[in-house]
Amino acid sequence: MALGFRQLAILDFARSAGQLHVDDLARRFDVTLQTIRRDLNELAEAGHLERVHGGAVLRAPLANLGYRERVALNAAAKQAIGRACAAAIPDGASLVLNIGTTTEAVARALLGHRGLTVVTNNMNVANILAQKDDVEVLLAGGRLRRSDGGLVGELATAFISQFKPDIAVIGTSALDLDGDLLDFDLAEVTVSRAILAAARQVFVVTDASKIGRRAPARIGSLAEVTRLFTDRPLPEPLARACQAWGVAVHLAQ
Repeated sequence: MALGFRQLAILDFARSAGQLHVDDLARRFDVTLQTIRRDLNELAEAGHLERVHGGAVLRAPLANLGYRERVALNAAAKQAIGRACAAAIPDGASLVLNIGTTTEAVARALLGHRGLTVVTNNMNVANILAQKDDVEVLLAGGRLRRSDGGLVGELATAFISQFKPDIAVIGTSALDLDGDLLDFDLAEVTVSRAILAAARQVFVVTDASKIGRRAPARIGSLAEVTRLFTDRPLPEPLARACQAWGVAVHLAQ
């Protein structure tokens, strides 16, 4: 399939932004919503994009993106989500944060908090919060995943299972429309399941590009979650499910 000029521009924008929204694209290119939907459908049929509610995302690879790519992808949205999540965490709380660039954004937003106790299997989170003298950081052992500073495996899972924190903050590689939290690495998923089971409250942080994506390994369900922090309204079926499960949905500005 030969791509038109506008479709090539849309694809370039997708590579830099990660996620596309029909209304934003219609304004950007000064065309109708129907025209943009047709462009996205054709790009999806050609295998370049994956259609999701209200727009499209780059088609998910068989493995997760590299760490540097993930840091750059939707960085502004992750920062906004990090600030919104941190605002819901009181001083003096005990927390556990898992692997992920969005949980790292939460850690940066927590630098203004006092008296936190933070358990993590993410070396980047530990290094961020090590700047604060009054934050106690407990770092899991385990196999070091050099690509992103994650600690995974049985040792990390056993370490996490010793705690019962006030709040777990969990990032995810994908959130399907059934409300399942998904990831690519089963060793990481095992630790995230232990985090999900340990905490009194669970906060999920994910930007809108993850919604409707696919990944092979299941962490758990939004039905087990207290709050969801994202940057765009959820697709209607997922929004209804969150309401039925009692999950508070926060849209970061």
